[in-house]
Amino acid sequence: MTNNSQREEDQPKKESLDSRFSQTLRNVQGLLKGRSIPGKVLMTRRLESSDRSGLQKQYQRSYSQNDAGRSNDVDKYMQEGVRNTDINITVNKLRASTSNLEHAAREVKSAMGARSTDSARVLKFTKELSGQMVVIERLRELSWSGVPPYMRPDVWRLLLGYAPPNSDRREGVLRRKRIEYLDCVAQFYDIPDTERSDDEINMLRQISVDCPRTVPDVAFFQQAQVQKSLERILYTWAIRHPASGYVQGINDLVTPFLVVFLSEYLDGSIDSWSISDLSSANISNIEADCYWCLSQLLDGMQDHYTFAQPGIQRLVFKLKELVRRIDEPVSRHMENQGLEFLQFAFRWFNCLLIREIPFHLVTRLWDTYLAEGDALPDFLVYIFASFLLKWSDILQKLDFQELVMFLQHLPTHNWTYQELEAVLSRAYMWHSMFNDSPSHLAG
Repeated sequence: MTNNSQREEDQPKKESLDSRFSQTLRNVQGLLKGRSIPGKVLMTRRLESSDRSGLQKQYQRSYSQNDAGRSNDVDKYMQEGVRNTDINITVNKLRASTSNLEHAAREVKSAMGARSTDSARVLKFTKELSGQMVVIERLRELSWSGVPPYMRPDVWRLLLGYAPPNSDRREGVLRRKRIEYLDCVAQFYDIPDTERSDDEINMLRQISVDCPRTVPDVAFFQQAQVQKSLERILYTWAIRHPASGYVQGINDLVTPFLVVFLSEYLDGSIDSWSISDLSSANISNIEADCYWCLSQLLDGMQDHYTFAQPGIQRLVFKLKELVRRIDEPVSRHMENQGLEFLQFAFRWFNCLLIREIPFHLVTRLWDTYLAEGDALPDFLVYIFASFLLKWSDILQKLDFQELVMFLQHLPTHNWTYQELEAVLSRAYMWHSMFNDSPSHLAG
């Protein structure tokens, strides 16, 4: 009788735990649909009507077709929800994470009333960017769920610390940094090979080989002048960072910056862009912005590109452990087939998924990357776990050779913002569950 009574008491607890988890998941998904950062929502005061007209003057450029397409994808996401969020976590793991879930749920509930339309979010960005002093933490909170495309150049410069938050200093700092980049190009790149060491000649040759291979499915990157800009940026960066030098994969990391900063000068779709339409001064400014933003990004993950790339190896190990905790059947199947995570995940960390998803989704993904700031390397583990386990059912049916082929050619070519937002939603959920409980990821 006592055992039966105990089981009857435990059953409601289990159901309650499952219910709390499911509700928390739905709330987090709802926040992403509402374009707010999960768990970090800033309860911004409503703008007074008298404020709005003045703020909107500062960003009068209308939405492009890309903006409209993005908004349509978001609307579809809001209507349909995230149907593919299949989280396979046992009740024991949930029980151990109850405090994390309850904390996330409380934060989510506090923000449910603040779900905003895209136009309201644009007003929030406009207000934040219009102040004399930008509060970077608030800008991160807004940016996590996506930045309006025409605001991206300003927002990314600020998030990376390239542009100062004080608007009075911003123009002067950017001017000085752009001149400094030109001086570096003149000193290191615009010189004859007779003034380079053998190592420098070999490095420049490798960069010149890799540039035509960069984002090969986007015609814009096959323009000779675009490849020359990439070459200048990469070689100058490598010379200025001798601890790592040039490592294959860094060429991919320049491309989101190049597209975003070019968008300040070129309208329409990237398919119609021609860099030859720009003046040499504008091209130099764009290259400088790419150079400094790349430098700021990689400063936060220096050991990812030093000898043997120990930072990436460490994150691949964490990814393997996280997948084992979240989806043990997939982990066991991959291990039984002899598939090592390094065989596929190394490229993910090396190129930050640029080669794995359609290029038009990359800048949206990078909004979240840059909003994470110094915490990005650890959060990548959760994003990549979410990305991998989207295909959990398929992976368990494949043998070794099929696994290798599948993971090298993932079926993402038809992805929209909906699929990407689902990946980020799962990543946030797992991060909120596991990150504050290191014991979950201990052997």
